[in-house]
Amino acid sequence: DVIADAQLAATAPADLGGAVAAFMNPGGIRADLKVSDISSGGEAPGEVTYGEAFTVQPFGNSLVTKTMTGDQIRRVLEQQFVGCGGQTTQRILQISATLRYQQAPTAATCEGKIGEIRINGAVVGAADTFRVTMNNFLATGGDGFTVFKEGTNDLGGAQDIDAFVAAFTAAGAAGIAVPPLDRIVAVP
Repeated sequence: DVIADAQLAATAPADLGGAVAAFMNPGGIRADLKVSDISSGGEAPGEVTYGEAFTVQPFGNSLVTKTMTGDQIRRVLEQQFVGCGGQTTQRILQISATLRYQQAPTAATCEGKIGEIRINGAVVGAADTFRVTMNNFLATGGDGFTVFKEGTNDLGGAQDIDAFVAAFTAAGAAGIAVPPLDRIVAVP
């Protein structure tokens, strides 16, 4: 979630994409950041070095912001589940704090697996349009998320690692707290 938040922060300004939500693929996250991780540089507990951040996100993907409809966002969320939209493996996307949705993984149909979706607190309608950010791997349908390819008005941006590092720099000494786990709400 922190990575998705960082990507949103990097692309929210109008001249950098005007994004209102961001998605991150779980396979693109290669390590955890732990307060007890101390690199050979001897930093303080909880301090994050560039090397540690790079270990988490080592691919050097660029950020892409696209215009997507509410229907496309719903269908990309459905593609998290095996058998939905051609997906062969369950992969749950990390999402920015501006995006919240209901999920019913055991629902009998793909359509039933995703309930209400909200962006910035407003319910997302099928025809509504939004600027959303993802890395270039997802933007081209990586990890089976082919619906991302349907987005329009692509705008390339910074590298994902640069957005991640910028989020830590902006947080300063206060650091980044682990976000509440309330973005995806399980429903029966």
